[in-house]
Amino acid sequence: MFMANPSLLLQSFFFFFLLPCLSSSCPEYQKQALLQFKFSILAINSSFHTLDSWNSSSSSCCLWDKVTCSSPSTSTSSVVIELHLSNLFARLMPSNLLAPLFLIRSLRVLDLSSNHLSGELPEEIGNLTKLNSLDLEGNLLTVETPFRLFDFKDLQSLLLGGNSLTWNNNMKVVPKCSMNQLHGPLPQWLAEFQTLSGLSLSHNKLSGSLPTALFRSSQLLNILALSHNNFSGELPKNIGDAKSLIILMLDGINFSGPIPQSISQISNLVLLDLSGNRLSGNIFPVFDPQGNLWYADFSSNQFSGEVPTTFPLDIETLALGGNKFSGALPLNLKKLRNLERLELQDNNISEIPINTEFAVNELIVNWKKYKQGLSSHYIDMYFLLDLSNNQLSSEIPASLGALKALKMLNLSFNKFFGKIPASLGDLQNVESLDLSHNKLSGPIPIAFTKLQQLTTLDVSNNKLTGQIPIGGQMNAIAYPNFYANNSGLCGFQIRVSCPEDLPPTPKLQEHDNKEPRILLEAVGIGYLVGLILTIGIIFLAGYFNPSSPSNNRRRHHHHPHRLIRQRI
Repeated sequence: MFMANPSLLLQSFFFFFLLPCLSSSCPEYQKQALLQFKFSILAINSSFHTLDSWNSSSSSCCLWDKVTCSSPSTSTSSVVIELHLSNLFARLMPSNLLAPLFLIRSLRVLDLSSNHLSGELPEEIGNLTKLNSLDLEGNLLTVETPFRLFDFKDLQSLLLGGNSLTWNNNMKVVPKCSMNQLHGPLPQWLAEFQTLSGLSLSHNKLSGSLPTALFRSSQLLNILALSHNNFSGELPKNIGDAKSLIILMLDGINFSGPIPQSISQISNLVLLDLSGNRLSGNIFPVFDPQGNLWYADFSSNQFSGEVPTTFPLDIETLALGGNKFSGALPLNLKKLRNLERLELQDNNISEIPINTEFAVNELIVNWKKYKQGLSSHYIDMYFLLDLSNNQLSSEIPASLGALKALKMLNLSFNKFFGKIPASLGDLQNVESLDLSHNKLSGPIPIAFTKLQQLTTLDVSNNKLTGQIPIGGQMNAIAYPNFYANNSGLCGFQIRVSCPEDLPPTPKLQEHDNKEPRILLEAVGIGYLVGLILTIGIIFLAGYFNPSSPSNNRRRHHHHPHRLIRQRI
């Protein structure tokens, strides 16, 4: 029989049970630093209970709430590597109470967001040289941009938004992360930094003009995101010299003037967003047909002239809405063979050529005005066509029915006239159809009952007539506002009965004429029968009671009516 070695059992017990318990205990100095932080809070707010699990009787701070320790090994014990301390305070707290936390040099993640912290950051924050992520968003820190934060070689994420930090223009270090609430012009030294590969300073208050040094050919910039700032003036004419740019986002600013023609020379450009500016002109850059640009947003500017089509053939997203483009919808749009998203709403487009064939593969357009609860992710791919709020004046092209992948079709606020083409009933995937505010007439096609995905249909403010189709999803779309201002429509969806739905009206004229005729016939027959019977009775009475001749004269004298009877 096999007998276990007691010494081996003891060693196994030590390694598998005692060693993890010993090594999972955080260093005592880290435990004391955390307790000191808690006591600093209690000295200000004695009713603070969020960190009740932090107590001196606990064997290890690794077991405390909001504390994460490293995994123990045979050579090292556990240390505190993460502190998730967001939303601790609902009142203003001084930032100097953070000082004990900065003694824990093993920290890699420190989240102090949304804590109403005010004042300057303690200098001891420079001790945290192993930080990967620091989140100070949503506080009230008032200090110049803390340059010491940019010395952390392992720092990958720095969130400073929602504070009142100011930019130090004399700082000679390069931030490796996004920052918020920066004021003033973009520092020249930053624009001239040759090895900078990515710069994201969106959603700040930077002002002035863009330094031309940002776009020198020697720049290695791949990503430049300066969206939603207060820059002004025109885009630098040498913008096309930044040959390394892949992503350029300058949306939501105040740039004016034309788009520099040189921008089409950035051959590696994949994403270009110039929306929400005051850019103008009627001549667009001519991009290389074989270029890499797949997303281009020029919406909400002041461009004019014909709708441009000088884009790479493989472009997938093209946003041109909210400008002043006019004329007919270009026939050569169909050459953009991979076009998936097209925005043309809010322009002055006046014509869709009748012979236009919408042969675009699964046309997708961002419907910015949609408010019915569909997903609103930044680049969600909904298959839809939005030509709303233009000057389109024609019949709706029947060829639109060939766009089988359409999820939404918006032709509202135009001047379309004539009947709604029945071919729209072939849009088997359409979920929302807006034809409102046009001059459409005739009935709603019965083919709409085939649209099994349809959840929203707006045909209000037209001249439609007849019964709203019954069946399929049309039964569920019973919102009167979607059919309003069409005086000729009827149906249960709008609680207006159609003539064929009313109970049959009694045919009073036919009934009244027939009944008196029958009555007169009955009276006539009765009168005739009565007359015959009366005459017969009189006759029979005279026949069975003959008078003698000797008495005739006497009877005639006393009964003159018998003479009449005899004559009869």
